[in-house]
Amino acid sequence: MAIAESESSADIRPASSAPAETARVFDEVLLDISHVTLAFGGVQAIDDVSFDIRKGEIRAIIGPNGAGKSSMLNVINGFYQPQQGTITYKGVSRSNMRPYDAASNGIARTFQNIALFHGMSTLDNIMTGRILKMKASLVEQALFLGRGRSEEIEHRRFVEGIIDFLEIEAIRKTPVGRLPYGLQKRVELGRALAAEPDLLLLDEPMAGMNVEEKEDMSRFVIDVNDEFGTTIALIEHDMSIVMDLSDRVVVLDYGRKIADGTPDVVRNDPTVIGAYLGVAHD
Repeated sequence: MAIAESESSADIRPASSAPAETARVFDEVLLDISHVTLAFGGVQAIDDVSFDIRKGEIRAIIGPNGAGKSSMLNVINGFYQPQQGTITYKGVSRSNMRPYDAASNGIARTFQNIALFHGMSTLDNIMTGRILKMKASLVEQALFLGRGRSEEIEHRRFVEGIIDFLEIEAIRKTPVGRLPYGLQKRVELGRALAAEPDLLLLDEPMAGMNVEEKEDMSRFVIDVNDEFGTTIALIEHDMSIVMDLSDRVVVLDYGRKIADGTPDVVRNDPTVIGAYLGVAHD
C-alpha cells in the first residue's frame, strides 16, 4: 500500500440512489462467512449467518444494538471462535480464524471503544501497527543496530506517510490521551492502516462524532478504499452514512440475517424497516 496525500474535499460518494449504471461491481469473493453460529452459554449472539465480502468493496453490517454485529467482526478476525460454520478467506477455508492468522494475512480492525496507548504519541501509536512487518530481533531493535536501524527508518517513513494522509501532522508527537475523541478515532484508523490490510474492519468508526468529524472520517474511508484498493467492512448506526458509503449492506437482528443487498434494496425492505429503520429512507 503506497500512502499518498488525499484530496482536501469533504465530499463523499454519491448516495446509493444514484442511477444503477453507476453502481460499482465486484466479482471476486475475499471472505465468505457460511452458516456461522456463535453462542455464549444460553445467549445466541450469531445464529446461522451467511454472507460474503468481495474484494474492493465497502460492505456495511447494520442492525439494532445487540444484533450481533461486533460479534461478527470478532469472529472474522479471530477474537471469538464460532461453534459452527466455515470462514473462507483468500480461498482458504477453516472452522475459525485465529487473531495472529488474521493479522498476518492482512485483516486489521478498529474498535467500538478506542483501544490506543494513551501515554504514547500519535506517531508511536501508529508505529505499533507495523509490528508484524518487523523482522529484526529484539536485540537489534533495542540497540538500534543492523536490521533494527534500517527497519526503524523504513517503518517510520511509512508511518509519516499515513500521518500526512490522515492530515494529523500537527499532533504527531502529542500523547493521544490529550487528544479529542474524533482525533483519537483518526489515530486508531492510522494504526490499522499501518498494517497495510487487505481487509479493514471498522467497528462504529463515527460513533460519538459531530457532523464535521463524520464528514472527515467518511472522506478518509472512501480514500482508503479508492486509493489503496482496501476492502472495508464497517459497522455504523448513522444510516445516511451507511447508505452513502456502502456498496452492499447486510442486516442482522437478534443474531440472524434478515436482509442483504444494495443500500436501495435494504432501506426499502419491509422487514428491515420494521426491525430497525422504522421508516423508509428516501
